[in-house]
Amino acid sequence: MRIGFDYGGTKIAGIAIGENGETLAELRVETPRFDYEAGVSVIQNATTQLQDMAGVKADFVGIGVPGSVDTKTGQISLGNSVWLSGQDLRGDVEAAVGVPVKIANDANCFALSEAVDGAGAGGSIVVGAILGTGVGGGIVVNGQLLTGANSISGEWGHMPLPTPRDDERPGPKCSCGHFGHTESWLSGPSLAADYARRAGIPIKGGPSVPEIVSMIESGDAIAEETFARFEDRLARSFAAIINVLDPDVIVLGGGVSNIGRLYETIPGMVKPYIFGDEFKTKIIRNMHGDSSGVRGAAWL
Repeated sequence: MRIGFDYGGTKIAGIAIGENGETLAELRVETPRFDYEAGVSVIQNATTQLQDMAGVKADFVGIGVPGSVDTKTGQISLGNSVWLSGQDLRGDVEAAVGVPVKIANDANCFALSEAVDGAGAGGSIVVGAILGTGVGGGIVVNGQLLTGANSISGEWGHMPLPTPRDDERPGPKCSCGHFGHTESWLSGPSLAADYARRAGIPIKGGPSVPEIVSMIESGDAIAEETFARFEDRLARSFAAIINVLDPDVIVLGGGVSNIGRLYETIPGMVKPYIFGDEFKTKIIRNMHGDSSGVRGAAWL
């Protein structure tokens, strides 16, 4: 049995899965914010609970966290759960639960889940692309998660928007402080902000992404123009990923990935931006939804 935890800013989700990925037990616990030691205790207690619920002792524990994870030291940086920064969560949890522990970025866990037994299963190169409050992702090759020398593989949200138009320079300020990164154009809040700018209304208090989608369905011209721009920017960004990695599958996650129109429009819009005549990469919705991150942590 494998146990996985998705250590989020508001909740810690846990799952126990069997050898073939079957769910044996699940739970959710409120995150003790700004209390590192309490978080370790929560994971320790949750591990015991999951083992009791499943009736099997865990062989491994995996943890998905926001931010970058140093593969040698296990220390976490750059995440929004600032109380984890600089801590050896892997080592501390391993000492607490008494079984081997692995730890990875939560977007990497999403990609691994979808590559192992999700929408990307069977693909040699699978990219998990998160379109949510932020933009990120992970890369899985032949079932193995790529981390890289700097532990930032898959961070396509912090590449400049490819082939920027004149009115896209220098671009909005990204969460990392730079201007014009794909996250500053393709996250949910960025999409909402783009609508507000075009409509000439304050960004704060403007329509949300679901509201913009509803406005499109009602025939709102500004909402339609905004989303068409979003689609073109997403197509350019995916083309850059494809030109470098040439993946079999790109699996979308995050709140924006729930917009069904993307799966109809984006594949055809990507093709003109890629090198070569063939375009076989599938761009598809995730299979495991909100459970992808915690399942990927278990598969670590």
